[in-house]
Amino acid sequence: MDDVSHVPVIFLVFNRPELTSRVFAQIRGAKPAKLFVVADGPRLGRPGELEKCQAVRQIVERGVDWPCKLVLDYSETNMGCGRRIYSGITNAFTQVEEAIILEDDCLPDPTFFRFCAELLDRYRNEPRVSVISGDNFQGAGWSCGHSYYFSRYPHCWGWATWRRAWQAYDFEMKDWSAGRDRRQWLKEITGSFVEARFWHKNFEAIRKSEIDTWDHQWTYACWKNRCVSVLPARNLVENLGFGADASHTTGAAKPGNGPASGMPFPLLHPEEIIPDRAADRHTFDHHHKPSSFFRRLFVRVLRILKKDDSDAV
Repeated sequence: MDDVSHVPVIFLVFNRPELTSRVFAQIRGAKPAKLFVVADGPRLGRPGELEKCQAVRQIVERGVDWPCKLVLDYSETNMGCGRRIYSGITNAFTQVEEAIILEDDCLPDPTFFRFCAELLDRYRNEPRVSVISGDNFQGAGWSCGHSYYFSRYPHCWGWATWRRAWQAYDFEMKDWSAGRDRRQWLKEITGSFVEARFWHKNFEAIRKSEIDTWDHQWTYACWKNRCVSVLPARNLVENLGFGADASHTTGAAKPGNGPASGMPFPLLHPEEIIPDRAADRHTFDHHHKPSSFFRRLFVRVLRILKKDDSDAV
């Protein structure tokens, strides 16, 4: 399956022309026959952001030079990271059955597209699988003996899914309720009281509108339906978005998110759809687990300095 152009791509962009250009170059190499561009609008009181948003949109509009149906989903006002991404993906899935999804700071290896295309086809009618991800957080030298493994974590720094899976998504998590029963349910999912407590706190914050995000809701939707994700045996997507200008990933890159590398073909498939609990525990400990006090303090100071610089412009 060298030709992957039949798989639609959803490209999520905002205000970073340089990163957008790098990721778009990889999409251009895959030449999808259908490309959705989902863009948020500039925030009020941010000098120069309107021009950056316009520059990002022009990169894609002027760069499509292959046979492609280009669907532009632009917001002229700022909807926020959570609601803009949720609404953009939802709108796209009213038109297509499956898609590869990339944000403007997620740089894929070219083999990422073929990896997603083959596994979208393989697991299209398998309700236990909800996500094909390009992310691996196990670090150098790790091996699962196959081209990919199954995980409870639906990593979304470059991923793919089907309409049938996305239909379970609820941005407001209306059926989530606080209480010990939920903590026990999370303990059964994760196998750890520490992880259960962590995710209970995050899901509670979503219900109270304390976090502007969309991916925790996706994790909840996948877990609610007892679904698993496909994760590659090697990292296929590098997140370039760490730093002071990011929405959430304001610190340095965490262990495991190294440069993307190529996936060998043909793929070697696992025999059973069973999550790798040891790999998932490593992911939690090194990727999700709350940072130390000093790291949180550093990030907070960085945000304050950034705000002061913006106010001074």
